Amino acid sequence: MLDTRSHRGPNSAGRDKTYGPGASWLGPVQRDWLKQGLSRSRAAWKIVACDMPLGIASADGKEAWDNACNGNGEAMGRELEIADVLAHLQHEGVRDVAWVTADLHYAAATRYEPSRAQFKDFDPFWEFLAGPLHAGTFNPNALDDTFGPRCERVSLSERIAGANPPSDGMQWYGIVEIDAKSRALTVAFHDGHGREVHRMTVEPSSG
Repeated sequence: MLDTRSHRGPNSAGRDKTYGPGASWLGPVQRDWLKQGLSRSRAAWKIVACDMPLGIASADGKEAWDNACNGNGEAMGRELEIADVLAHLQHEGVRDVAWVTADLHYAAATRYEPSRAQFKDFDPFWEFLAGPLHAGTFNPNALDDTFGPRCERVSLSERIAGANPPSDGMQWYGIVEIDAKSRALTVAFHDGHGREVHRMTVEPSSG
């Protein structure tokens, strides 16, 4: 479980080409702890709980990026930490890593592929996002092509106007299950009434 709030630098345009305090998101201590933990894990699936998404853009005002994204293009700014982690996993042969994220106000399953990415030194992985139950709902954010994301499932079937309050009933949460025998990972998105909206199963790369 990661903390991307306490150790990051100020929100900015995120154009740093070298890593330093201004490009910090996880911070070097937490980044290295994550890399070491994933390398040592023998779990069928390595689940990383991260409070903000990796490749879905979120801006705090004009050109002041709130999460790790900074717009399309090569890895810069806070993306340098993500690139470092992903390249480490590929180098170490760490497979079947899934990210469970939050912060944005909808639910989505996103697949990251190096064939679509500007930064290519990583293995494909999934990110499963479910936003807060107590906040308003808004339309899906734009994708940042640095790590090649593509949205495969999204909770909203059509675009909505503005930010809709929880009383409108457009809230979601996710449930992740891993089958002990097959090792398959299943993610189900549910609405605020508990009804299942989407379900998908991902097989581990090792079978």
